[in-house]
Amino acid sequence: MRNFCATRPKPSCINPVIMISLGMRRHLKNLALLSGLCACFLMAQPTSAQQTDLAFGLSTISAPSASSASGQYSPQSLTGGAYPSFSGDFLIKKHLGVSSEVAWRGGRSFYQGVYPFRPVLWDINGIWAPPLGKNFVAEFMAGIGGENIRFYQPFTFCGFTGCTNYVSSNHFMGHIGGGIRAYLFGNFFIRPEAHLYLIHNNFEFSSGRATRFGVSIGYSFRPPAY
Repeated sequence: MRNFCATRPKPSCINPVIMISLGMRRHLKNLALLSGLCACFLMAQPTSAQQTDLAFGLSTISAPSASSASGQYSPQSLTGGAYPSFSGDFLIKKHLGVSSEVAWRGGRSFYQGVYPFRPVLWDINGIWAPPLGKNFVAEFMAGIGGENIRFYQPFTFCGFTGCTNYVSSNHFMGHIGGGIRAYLFGNFFIRPEAHLYLIHNNFEFSSGRATRFGVSIGYSFRPPAY
């Protein structure tokens, strides 16, 4: 059996204080970027774009099993769990626009069965949303984002931004997604959707690939004549 502690850093192999010093800077940059995106969505007026869509969803993740891990990857799968999500997009011209989304595991899982952790996935995309008849709209998107893995500690660490009980590991990722909006009542819609994440250097888990399937409920702010 391979000694994973000897071949790569793991939460159970590294002193938590060292993990904090290595992970906090990257985590703060990630949060600052995500906060800026959220602020842009909140401050933008629907009239500045052809259409603005906001949605809340629930999904789950499918990823290669722990037993399939090889090379740099670890025998820990991302599969399972309930992932709440928030998403929004601006359609600017001819059904083209930009979108952003964040999804996180609602409950903590356990790394190697003992160490509590929670993944957070966020992305920024270009989006194409062509209509499919009167009450349906397709969505196709592609972009970039990040995976933030929060490893929870049995103590609280306080810094200049406040106090937390976790440290973070961050990874750049590519994102491809799609869905179909069904307008069942006015501007309210329900959207089955699927997302593929290609995560760089995701050595904490069995693979750099994960797929999220779910359903969102949302509302479209669009001109009356749309």
